[in-house]
Amino acid sequence: MQDTRKALVLFSGGQDSTTCLAWALDRYAEVETLAFDYGQRHRIELDCRNTVRAQIAAQFPAWAGKLGADHLLDLSLLGQISDTALTSERAIELQANGLPNTFVPGRNLLFLTFAATLAYRRGASVLVGGMCETDFSGYPDCRDNTMKALQVALSLGLDAPMTLETPLMFIDKAATWRLAESLGGDALVKLIVEETHTCYLGERGALHDWGHGCGHCPACELRAKGFAGYRNGT
Repeated sequence: MQDTRKALVLFSGGQDSTTCLAWALDRYAEVETLAFDYGQRHRIELDCRNTVRAQIAAQFPAWAGKLGADHLLDLSLLGQISDTALTSERAIELQANGLPNTFVPGRNLLFLTFAATLAYRRGASVLVGGMCETDFSGYPDCRDNTMKALQVALSLGLDAPMTLETPLMFIDKAATWRLAESLGGDALVKLIVEETHTCYLGERGALHDWGHGCGHCPACELRAKGFAGYRNGT
């Protein structure tokens, strides 16, 4: 049965958020999308969003009527106070604390707080994000415990139930590709390959079998490895 609640999807224009958008459109009566411009090095992902949204509406009529407004919030202050490989031209490497320097402290905490604020105003009570603690770079704000704590804090702070859905939390990238296929068939997989963006360096050159990207940053390696596993059935 279709869930009659309204959902707001954190939609960056990447593989994971596009899969989450399809997941939400398959379940909820109305779905809006939200992205953040925080001075990210791979800002090209924001340009991909419009194409992905338009193609989803064109190729999947059952979802088109559910796809509502899109929102883009300026969080450039986050980029100004961050010193990471995602917000400045730096080599990607591990830090002394064991985390990669692509970790932007507070990013998901801020994203979800602003998302909840917007959702409250727009009459949405479900937030959907592509956070995952199975195939990821070790970011603490992608963990299930962080999401559970935020759900409680946001619901209490708004005095309104706010559900955080993370459909990718416990699956790897190969399973994420399979989930996309189960939701939208080969057409959705093709759309994700050709139009979404994941590469940390913002590379949109050659189209690999798994999509555009430099092929060697952590995001590209995860995406390529997951696609190979998906194609090989592993």
